[in-house]
Amino acid sequence: MSNMGHLSKPITCFIKAEDAEQVRLTLKQLATSTFIHTIYLLGTNTDFPAMEGCEFMLIDSMTSTQTVKKIAAHSLTDFSLIYTKNSVLELGQYALERFMKIAKDTSAGMVYSDFYQMAEGIRTNLPVTDYQDGSLRDDFNFGSLLFYHASVLKKATTEITSEFQFAGFYDLRLKVSQRAEIFHINEYLYTEVEYDTRKSGEKIFDYVDPKNSAIQIEMETACTDHLKAIGAFLEPKFKKIVFDEMEFPVEASVVIPVRNRVKTIDAAIRSVLMQNTTFDFNIVVVDNFSTDGTTAIIETLAKTNPRLIHIIPSRTDLGIGGCWNAGVDSDLCGKFAVQLDSDDVYADKNTLQTIVDAFYEQNCAMVVGSYTMTNFDMQTIAPGLVDHKEWTPENGRNNALRINGLGAPRAFYTPVLREIKVPNTSYGEDYALGLAISRTYQIGRVYKSVYLCRRWDDNSDASLDVVKMNGYNFYKDKIRTIELKARKRK
Repeated sequence: MSNMGHLSKPITCFIKAEDAEQVRLTLKQLATSTFIHTIYLLGTNTDFPAMEGCEFMLIDSMTSTQTVKKIAAHSLTDFSLIYTKNSVLELGQYALERFMKIAKDTSAGMVYSDFYQMAEGIRTNLPVTDYQDGSLRDDFNFGSLLFYHASVLKKATTEITSEFQFAGFYDLRLKVSQRAEIFHINEYLYTEVEYDTRKSGEKIFDYVDPKNSAIQIEMETACTDHLKAIGAFLEPKFKKIVFDEMEFPVEASVVIPVRNRVKTIDAAIRSVLMQNTTFDFNIVVVDNFSTDGTTAIIETLAKTNPRLIHIIPSRTDLGIGGCWNAGVDSDLCGKFAVQLDSDDVYADKNTLQTIVDAFYEQNCAMVVGSYTMTNFDMQTIAPGLVDHKEWTPENGRNNALRINGLGAPRAFYTPVLREIKVPNTSYGEDYALGLAISRTYQIGRVYKSVYLCRRWDDNSDASLDVVKMNGYNFYKDKIRTIELKARKRK
């Protein structure tokens, strides 16, 4: 990598060009810098107006491999700055100098920073998270300003073997990470305008939207290639399960961890009691010291329903995962432990039978069903059915490292769950289980809706502030990092 002189112009800029006025305002910001050598405007419209001091570069889309290769071919300086948003970029004080210094000091392949967000006329802080080996989700938020060491960018591009329409930059990022560090600057170095003002609880389902299926197929291909390159890919070879190796009091237990859900716990329990099965089952409700009247409702139902087991843990430091462990460790837990959140209900009286049948039919240690999103009154809301049909028996456990969840409801073969144990957290514990189980065993699927997932204001992820959302995402990335290390050893 060449040394940067005081008066040199080591940066080539690539700016998304859709709105002419927004581009002009961004160029005014860049024009004051003495470090910029060339500015390319990336556009799909040949009628885009000419801008003084810039060159127009015709591209097929902002996300394609072809565009990535064009950027690499024109990255003739030390650094390449790519601005990906169709809005005005406002650089912070000495922002470019800071990007260059840290890129040079760390020898990172790419650096990115925290930023300010302008939304509806209000400027807010928008911190992003550190990149890890397990940061494989294709929606990782780098912000809109990506700053590459051009030599790493060009070398990574030479290793691209697929032609993507949507996954070009995702593929590039993964290949850059194979060669060099991707480094987060914990400083607010620019401002961008945000137009997607949906709540976090609405955005998290984008990847299961059927209209995005072509995008997801490309992202899966890029991720799978990356796992092969770093030695973390798993062939579709699974350990078989013998389901009659142990005795259990019942065939299945529905496990419901609960704390302060006086509005919903009655409906949840009754949706289990109505189940029609060919086998014995019970309900293990782990009541985590509720204080709002939830405990009284459970006790009342238990008096007339011997299938209902009411457990109050001996520990006071349990999250949702710890409550699961308390329920599964009980001598009364059945051969299969089946999830039901205290907010939700089973879709009909056949849910439990359908899930248990899937264990035997697919010889799996875990079954994931499909659910319908509803409001509190159980009326269907967007996105409706969430079935995770992106899963395939052959590659599902590899693609699971890219997506943010495996679906619901989840059910487990109890001996395997007792061996692995559930992380004692209240977010991401189910995802950690899915990754750990899929490392060895097949995961079965049920693609019809068997569960109604009710969204309301008290849901744990209905509307999160950016700091909490970052914390959740960082934890899931950490889970992926742990899993990557384990799979490389395997």
